[in-house]
Amino acid sequence: MNRLSGRISAVEVAGSIALVEVTVGTRRYTATLVGVGDDINAWRVDRPVTLLFKETEVSLAKNLSGLISMRNRIQAVVTGIERGQLLTKVLLDAEGHTIASVITTKSSFTLQLEIGDEVEGLVKANEMGLIAEQGA
Repeated sequence: MNRLSGRISAVEVAGSIALVEVTVGTRRYTATLVGVGDDINAWRVDRPVTLLFKETEVSLAKNLSGLISMRNRIQAVVTGIERGQLLTKVLLDAEGHTIASVITTKSSFTLQLEIGDEVEGLVKANEMGLIAEQGA
């Protein structure tokens, strides 16, 4: 599980759905919270939180251009590649934060991934979870 510590920088609510913007370093990430109801008041601006997202939810792209609907586009450098028969774990450095991605091994070869490559990690907002940091 990928974990990034940050602070809530914005909250937008419509009914029981909230889009929560979290700042980690100089980057902003978006998490979609569904069924928030009255609990939304707990997710206030400047609250310290941890973003959680599975390695299997991080898609990778090289030389991506054009528009895309994914809110979380993470510029990173490949720091590690562990190729298995079916799946490959790719380690990324995003401003000093380590993020892991698990993709198919065929995709890793299609992308011609090598250590040092610049890539983008892509994560849909609804795949980002949030937990309050202790003491917050």
